[in-house]
Order: sequence, then structure tokens, then C-alpha cells
Amino acid sequence: MTESVPDPELAGPTDPSGWLTLPDVAERLDVSISKVHQMIRDRELLAVRRDGVRRIPGDLVANATVLKHLPGVLTLLADNGYDDEAALRWLYERDDTLPGNTPAAALSGDQAREVKRRAQALGF
Repeated sequence: MTESVPDPELAGPTDPSGWLTLPDVAERLDVSISKVHQMIRDRELLAVRRDGVRRIPGDLVANATVLKHLPGVLTLLADNGYDDEAALRWLYERDDTLPGNTPAAALSGDQAREVKRRAQALGF
């Protein structure tokens, strides 16, 4: 399996530090590639095109699971009109009030519910 490594040519100003390809995610989660596609369609995972290839931020797939609150946050963002690129920007926008300084980093800690609350508040 390929590790999630920083790639300066793929990163934008608010992009994650590492990316996984869909086959890498399938291997990490021990599921088929078609299941990964379904997870993306169902907003359980976020995938964006970088250099013509769909990629998933590596830190959203912790060990062999998707971060617990990620699907809920992605659904809330989509309900508020965020497409995948906008959701990516929101998740990786610097926020010094959150641990790890981004909503994405806070999703893996005890502030995940706060991230979810903030995503929900975007609609109001």
C-alpha cells in the first residue's frame, strides 16, 4: 500500500498534507474499489481530482476506518450547497479555535462534535 505523503505539486493553499488514491483507500479499509466509489457517492468519504486523478485526503482515513464524524459533516456541508472542492476548503481552512487548527484535524479528536455543530450552523 502506498503511504499518504505530501506532494507539493498536488497541494493547494488549504489542501491536506497527504493524499491517497482510491485503490490505496480500498486496501487500507479492506474493501473493494467499488465500495470506495459507493462511499464517495454516499458522502462517507471526500474525493477530489488532483492532477486528473481522484484522491482522498489521507488524514480522513484513520488507520483502517473513516473518521467517525466525517460522513455527518460531509452531509451537512452538501446540504448547505458545498461541492467537494468547497467542502475540502472548509475542512482544511485554518481555524485557531480548533485543536490541530483545522476542522479536519479536529475531527479525529474530542472536538469532532464542535466541527459538526459548526458545519450545521453554516445553513443559518
